[in-house]
Amino acid sequence: MPVPLMGALLLLSGAAVVACAVVIVLLARTRPRPAGRIAKAAAVLLGCLAVAVYCGGWFSVTLGGPFPAQCEDVNLSGAPLEGLRQEYWPLRNACLYADGSSVEHLPPSVNVLVLGSAVLAAATACAAVFVSRRARRALVRAA
Repeated sequence: MPVPLMGALLLLSGAAVVACAVVIVLLARTRPRPAGRIAKAAAVLLGCLAVAVYCGGWFSVTLGGPFPAQCEDVNLSGAPLEGLRQEYWPLRNACLYADGSSVEHLPPSVNVLVLGSAVLAAATACAAVFVSRRARRALVRAA
C-alpha cells in the first residue's frame, strides 16, 4: 500500500478511536444505559485501534525505524550479514546471517495488539448484535 493511504488510515483510525471513546463515555452517563449502542461503539473503537496499531507497525517496517541500523555486520558466532527481510504481515524486520540465524527487531507485541484488538472487535460486534436483538424483542413483548 502506498504511504499516503496508510498515513490517512492512521490519522482517521486514530481520530475514530478518540471519537468512539468520547461517545462511550457520553453513552455511559445516560440513564438508562443503552448497552447495545455502547457495545457497538466499543466494537468500532477496537476495530479502529487494530487499524491504528497495524498502520503504525507498517510505517515502522516501511520507513525502517531503528532497523537496519541495529544489524551488526557480523553476529556473535562470526557469520556475516547476508541480508534484510521485511514482512508486512505479520509485521516483521529481521537481519539474516550466513549461518541461518536471524535477529528480529519488531516486537511481536505489535502483532498481538493488532490481532487481539481485531478479535475483541469481532466479539464485541457479535455481542452488540445479540444485545440489540434482545432489546428489540423485549420492546415487542412489552407493546
